[in-house]
Amino acid sequence: MLFLCILAYYVDTLLLKDLNIPPALPTLMGTAIAFFIGFNNNQAYDRWWEARTIWGELVNNSREWARSMIAYCSIPSGGTTEIVKEYQQKMIFRHLAFLYALQSSLRQMNNTEYEKYLTTQEAESIKHVANKANAILGIQSRELEKMANEKIVDSFRYYAMANLIKSFGEGMGKSERIANTVFPTVYVYFTRLFSWIFVILLTMSISMSVGPWSILFGWLMGFVYHTTHINGMSIMNPFEYAAPGVPITSITRNIEIDILQTLGEKNIPDPIMPVNNEYIL
Repeated sequence: MLFLCILAYYVDTLLLKDLNIPPALPTLMGTAIAFFIGFNNNQAYDRWWEARTIWGELVNNSREWARSMIAYCSIPSGGTTEIVKEYQQKMIFRHLAFLYALQSSLRQMNNTEYEKYLTTQEAESIKHVANKANAILGIQSRELEKMANEKIVDSFRYYAMANLIKSFGEGMGKSERIANTVFPTVYVYFTRLFSWIFVILLTMSISMSVGPWSILFGWLMGFVYHTTHINGMSIMNPFEYAAPGVPITSITRNIEIDILQTLGEKNIPDPIMPVNNEYIL
């Protein structure tokens, strides 16, 4: 950008001496570009905030899932406490597998951490499935139906838990919609193009009045516009494995800690710590 400002200054002062660009022209263009950048940044923040809201709901519903699974299960006639506890642990562990599978899918990472919360048979059954998080929800639905048939949960509580599984599916679908929907490239392209034109016109329009200082002023205004635009673009993909993204790794770990403590497990993982005390992933 600095090179462009230098080039614009010398083209204006050496080659286009008779051309006088009125300052009103870059002023009007700068105002228009500000609207473009504002629109891009607003849309980027809306995507980021929606993603954060979705995962906030997943946090609340995950805790409710663990509480419901522990509190609402009953020992059926002819059954034992051990059988009920085994169902509870599997259903809660499988939900953690769902969260890890969803996180891996959204960030396009080949992460198999979800397998530690599945049985060997379950992990093998979804090994070649494209959407592993959705496949895990399918297993959850079938197991919940089995629990209802065995009278471990009554019909009223069955519907409540089935609605929680539905909410997990909705959260997954909303997250995938954001992750798979590309922001219209035409807005990004033309905003950048117009910013470059603005820098050139600004430098040339004030070169006669401030001389070589127009190079510095042109670069400074271009820097402000481009930096503002880049800041907005940095949160355009909220599930990207980067500092500005939604910290779904940390969120998933916090859910895991809460649920394992609810189960009374002993081996509790540590929370995800901030990177250089600046951001968290």
